[in-house]
Amino acid sequence: MKKKLTAVALGAVLTLTASAGVYAGANLQEIRASLNNGLGIVVNGSAYTPKDGNGKTLAPITYKGTTYLPVRSIGEALNTSVTYDAKNSRVVIGGGISSGSTGGNTTTPPTGSSSVQRPTAIPSDFPLPSDAKIYNLVEGVAGGTGTPSATFKYTTKQDLLSLGNQYKEYFAKKGATSKSEEVSASAISIVDAGGSFAVTIDAEPGTGSSKGFNVVDVVWSGK
Repeated sequence: MKKKLTAVALGAVLTLTASAGVYAGANLQEIRASLNNGLGIVVNGSAYTPKDGNGKTLAPITYKGTTYLPVRSIGEALNTSVTYDAKNSRVVIGGGISSGSTGGNTTTPPTGSSSVQRPTAIPSDFPLPSDAKIYNLVEGVAGGTGTPSATFKYTTKQDLLSLGNQYKEYFAKKGATSKSEEVSASAISIVDAGGSFAVTIDAEPGTGSSKGFNVVDVVWSGK
């Protein structure tokens, strides 16, 4: 029988998955672990499949009897903000970094009264609606290239059709040579790349605490 693991009672250690190429530091230790494709996950009574920022399914990892889950994906499922403090090499789960800490970015839920500052890794002219509230921000540089990268979400009340067309026009001006673009009033799915950048944008109407807003997921690498 397929095993089920309830997220609210995890005995496992959670591990961060960030955008590809984010600098991980020099404290990495190579291990031999196994992808546990047979392990099911249940979040608040419903089956859940963790995915990365590009929509790719993520499998739990088992190492020496301990199961590891992607903390960013699980955080989203539990409506809990997750961010990476690159300066201090640590993961921050929940209410951001305390006032006594130094460095890093803080996050707020979609319905919070404030938002994370504009990501420094994206270009200054990268389109963001004036009402955008940014959360789940991870910034870094692509390994070996020094290329800035950022993964984040934001909420907005701007309609998806005009927002999607704005992004299409912007990426065309940046010289996109590889394009996969689907834009409508109900969803955005863009995977574009050019000589100086690569980007994935997915957006749809929010649910739960984000109901009444559109939720936009951005994965950016470039200049």
